[in-house]
Amino acid sequence: MGYLDIVFLGTGTSQGVPVIGCGCEVCLSNQAKDKRLRSSILITSDKGTQITIDAGPDFRTQMLNANVKYLDAILVTHAHRDHVSGLDDVRSYNYLQQSSMPIIANKYAVESIKKEFSYAFANTKYPGLPEFSMQEIDVETHSSIRIKELEVTPIEVMHFKLPILAYRIGDFAYITDAKTISEKEKQKLKGVKHLVVNALRKEEHFSHFSLSEALNLIAELQPEKAYLTHISHFLGKDKEISKELPKNVQLAYDGLKIRV
Repeated sequence: MGYLDIVFLGTGTSQGVPVIGCGCEVCLSNQAKDKRLRSSILITSDKGTQITIDAGPDFRTQMLNANVKYLDAILVTHAHRDHVSGLDDVRSYNYLQQSSMPIIANKYAVESIKKEFSYAFANTKYPGLPEFSMQEIDVETHSSIRIKELEVTPIEVMHFKLPILAYRIGDFAYITDAKTISEKEKQKLKGVKHLVVNALRKEEHFSHFSLSEALNLIAELQPEKAYLTHISHFLGKDKEISKELPKNVQLAYDGLKIRV
């Protein structure tokens, strides 16, 4: 496999940063790295295959900011609103590409998307509605899936009691909203060189990794480079938190571009 270009479209938690009405120092910061849209990444292969992981409420803005002219698929981690509520805006790609958009997700997310976007699955459709091609995957039966030349490994992680998906492509892996990972699924992350993982805040949270929990996972997996995402305003300013991190770890920020 050749290289992957990764763009962090958003690195914030469900409310983004700044949070509406909040007067904390992070939300009032004038530093660009402290302003975070909802979490999503864009992956472009050296052969031009282009996908996103998740499509939250900032999806339209993110596609415009990154000047994304086409998408081959959307990988969904889970169907909470901050990760899928922008799916309606695939209508533009439906029109431009003259095809439905492949949406890849586990059964819980597929069921939720079909419910939340029921109008897109109705027998009688109003013209101009989004068109989805739903692809349900199960980690027990799908050791990997293919999107053109890309081989994608789905990895089940737990978001409190909800099974959700992380994804690995070659030496790159993306995990968000995780709280626990079984030893069996963790084996799929062995040898990964570039790891993205959620780190909500310093204090423990019932359904997300805290900073220390994320750093413990990184220390266990020992990637060459790790990036923290799904960050809330409670974590602190980028400039200050960055001083506390190991040399191979950095806070991701909106617009960050890496090649792996």
